Amino acid sequence: MDLFSHSWTALRTAVAELADEDFARPSGCTGWLVRDLVCHLVIDAQDVLITLVTPTDAEPTRDAVTYWEVADAPPAGDDPLDALIVRLAAAYEEPWLLKFHLDDVGSAAGRAAGLADPALRVGTRDVVLTAGDYLSAYVLEWTLHHLDLIAHLPGAAEPPAESLAGSRLMLEEIAGAAFPASWSDKDALLVGTGRRAPTDAERAELGDLAAKLPFVIG
Repeated sequence: MDLFSHSWTALRTAVAELADEDFARPSGCTGWLVRDLVCHLVIDAQDVLITLVTPTDAEPTRDAVTYWEVADAPPAGDDPLDALIVRLAAAYEEPWLLKFHLDDVGSAAGRAAGLADPALRVGTRDVVLTAGDYLSAYVLEWTLHHLDLIAHLPGAAEPPAESLAGSRLMLEEIAGAAFPASWSDKDALLVGTGRRAPTDAERAELGDLAAKLPFVIG
């Protein structure tokens, strides 16, 4: 629960510190500018709020790791929902409006997470899991999108070290294998999720795991 708050606060702070011109730069998400990614974060915050007030008595069907599904290929940016995000982001017109909306809804999501009972069972995306597992799963979401946000913004603050380390462990559980110990957590996440292609030397270090890359989660 604390790691959720830590990673989410760091991501929202990174958005708040963006210059207006940064919103028109590309992000690490294919087909999305920074403004599109920030708009997606608003939707994510709404999803957190909705999920935490959707309790259920059903038995959990997923946990923090199995919540994520692995796709065969990275998104091409032409999914209907992705296209909708682009149109919504453009409708804001001014960067400060996006910042305001994310701060407003995002702060509420953070407060709701802090008040949630970790053992509460909640339903989302046709699955059931505890609120604690749900919020733990979102640490990976926040951390990856923090890396996406700053992909083309040299000097921008990176995700907290704890978020990177926790997300790496979660990705390794999803992959069923560990990335080389010599790799930084950031490199493991970028290469492991297909956000960066491995170098020849890195591919050699990966061994058999290289053939399984990337692990595109969603």
